[in-house]
Amino acid sequence: MKFIDEAKIYIEAGRGGDGACSFRREKYIPKGGPDGGDGGDGGSVIIEASHTKRTLLDFKYQQHFRAEAAGHGSGQNKTGKNGADITLHVPLGTELYNFTTKEFIADLSEEGQKIIIAHGGQGGRGNTRFKSSTNQAPRRFDYGKEGESITLQLELKVLADVGILGFPNVGKSTFLSVVSNAKPKVADYPFTTLHPQLGLVRVDEDFDFVLADLPGLIENAAEGVGLGFRFLKHLERTKMLLHFLDISAGRSHEVIINDYHILNRELEKYGGILPQKKQLVVLTKYDVHEEDQKVSRLFDYFNKMNKTIISISSVTKHGIKDLLYRIKKELSLLEETKEL
Repeated sequence: MKFIDEAKIYIEAGRGGDGACSFRREKYIPKGGPDGGDGGDGGSVIIEASHTKRTLLDFKYQQHFRAEAAGHGSGQNKTGKNGADITLHVPLGTELYNFTTKEFIADLSEEGQKIIIAHGGQGGRGNTRFKSSTNQAPRRFDYGKEGESITLQLELKVLADVGILGFPNVGKSTFLSVVSNAKPKVADYPFTTLHPQLGLVRVDEDFDFVLADLPGLIENAAEGVGLGFRFLKHLERTKMLLHFLDISAGRSHEVIINDYHILNRELEKYGGILPQKKQLVVLTKYDVHEEDQKVSRLFDYFNKMNKTIISISSVTKHGIKDLLYRIKKELSLLEETKEL
């Protein structure tokens, strides 16, 4: 399935029906009074968050949406039929912006959360409404009002508890496939992951979390280089990050440490809340590292920075259980802090 995380759509609510100008025409009553009914109200356009949607792909192929117009009023004081509302379903984590003014409108991040994005036009009044003691036969009536319209910018930010940060081909997708129900594409070349992958990770009977694997970042990603920049926004919603560093043979501890700082500089350049997020340093591909001295130096370096560091191998399962329980501990602590 192709991942679409941005869309531009045009929304138009239904027009209200016109009021009627009508008079009673009954036998033996040659000059009946006004009996023009009101027009109905136009249909509104509603946007609702749903877990059944994963991307904004639907809005790539259909970009114009219009609710039903209302019926006009008629004689015998009959009110026109209201126009039907339409509801557009978007993934959890979709943000709505006014495309023209760039104004933020709503963040639909909970199941069933909805917003009336364009209200239907009000129906016009029939001439019965204008009858008075001084005007027994009014010919005045109102036309229905136009429905609201807006051009929307939809932006999806995936909802995950933990995001994996790292250069391409550091083992993110392999790890996700091992610990979760996700089945990402895994191969030994850069940019295997071309769009975010989510997986549910069950640590034990009492605890699980959602893990996001994003396309690998490269240096200058914050300036738009590589595939990772447009996906940095997906990390904003995560509670914490796993910073994956490849320690396989041929990679010195100096190179690995440099990788760590390069990506953190990209987070700083991107700004917002990303640089402040809790990070666990994860040394990957432990099964193919060539020297324990390199690993010891890395542990010493990051321990001096007061960083939590764990080495893992998704192939041999080395360190996987320790990492998952550490994630459980950190997420629980963050939840307790939030409740205080």
